[in-house]
Amino acid sequence: MNPTELKARTKTFALRIIKLTRAIPKSDEAGRAITKQIVRSGTSVAANYRASCRARSPAEFIAKIGTVEEEADETALWLELLVESGMMPAKKLSALLEEANALTAIMAASRKTASGK
Repeated sequence: MNPTELKARTKTFALRIIKLTRAIPKSDEAGRAITKQIVRSGTSVAANYRASCRARSPAEFIAKIGTVEEEADETALWLELLVESGMMPAKKLSALLEEANALTAIMAASRKTASGK
């Protein structure tokens, strides 16, 4: 997957997260807190990936792609918490959780490859 395709993929992921947040129950403090956290981390994946594409050095790229990896993994955590807390059904979030885990793996592999050079 080339950088242009990955930019589009991370942007689509961010948009899916934004749409998801509209369905999270916000009737209690936990729902509101998770909504804020997941929209922050989920959209950060796309923003930080774009920043990594503009890195001025290999070290900066490694640092920025590491941030993308962390944010994708954090988003996976919030998705898991939505399911395990009973706020949302697993069936509704399974594809999004799968994508969060896939993006985490892609970024981890990219960071490892870049670090080995």
